[in-house]
Amino acid sequence: MTYVPTYHDLTVNDSVTVHYFEAGDKSLPTLLLLHGFPSSSTQYRDLAPLLAHKYHIIAPDLPGFGLTKAPADFIYTFDNLANIILEFLATLQTTSYAIYVFDYGAPIGWRLALHNPSAITAIISQNGNAYAEGLSESFWAPIKETWNPTTNDNNSPAREWLRANYLTLSATRTQYTAGFPQSDLPLINPSDWTFDYLQNEAGRENQDRQLDLFRDYGRNVDSYPALHAYFRKSQVPLLAIWGKNDPIFLPPGAEAFKRDLPSAVVKFVDAGHFALQTKRWEIAEEILEFLGQFVKRH
Repeated sequence: MTYVPTYHDLTVNDSVTVHYFEAGDKSLPTLLLLHGFPSSSTQYRDLAPLLAHKYHIIAPDLPGFGLTKAPADFIYTFDNLANIILEFLATLQTTSYAIYVFDYGAPIGWRLALHNPSAITAIISQNGNAYAEGLSESFWAPIKETWNPTTNDNNSPAREWLRANYLTLSATRTQYTAGFPQSDLPLINPSDWTFDYLQNEAGRENQDRQLDLFRDYGRNVDSYPALHAYFRKSQVPLLAIWGKNDPIFLPPGAEAFKRDLPSAVVKFVDAGHFALQTKRWEIAEEILEFLGQFVKRH
């Protein structure tokens, strides 16, 4: 049997066509992979075959990313992105699943869990933040400027500064390469940051979507207390596996999970933000060991 992904499109809410891939037999326990900024489900194309002998993998492109298509009047907020994924899962009749969350995938995953805690069998957070301690001040300070109601209009200097400095090919490359050992840089595929930029950041329309999500990110931080209450009540099994040199989401954000989930497993790999680029084999082994304890075939 092979475990290569197959690719699909599914229209939900009569308006959004979600592009996704899946791998592994549908009779296996489901693992939902939620990607981050500025990527798409393609960031998981090499991880999925390492897991698909044990799990049914589903990896969608969020609206505004990859090949998922949303109408022109779609409003880019994390609530709306999460609602589309909820409808996507409902259409697939997926009612029980573990989640792998990374970057933007984390606030989407947290919303899924808060919406229906009983659906979530386990969580793997790979640089998927849930605590204020994880927010790097150097990266987030310019974004926080757009959270201020007096400066968050569509033509604010703070927003235009982000357009010029965060939504460029050079900035995208930095997200992929910062924090990695020099010896590991040849393992990082330049096509990935190039395609991310061309698909999701090139052109004013794409940039406006991303800037809207930057502006909305403050709502994710505001929701942390409710999320922590969910952790404490559910004691959901959680593996936090972090690129320890990530300049965006810092190691204290991984360690903080244990405050509300004392049994959480916290691991670090010698990598930056997109840790799967160089450490996917190590991360896959940790996932298989972790999920093997908590997620069983029905």
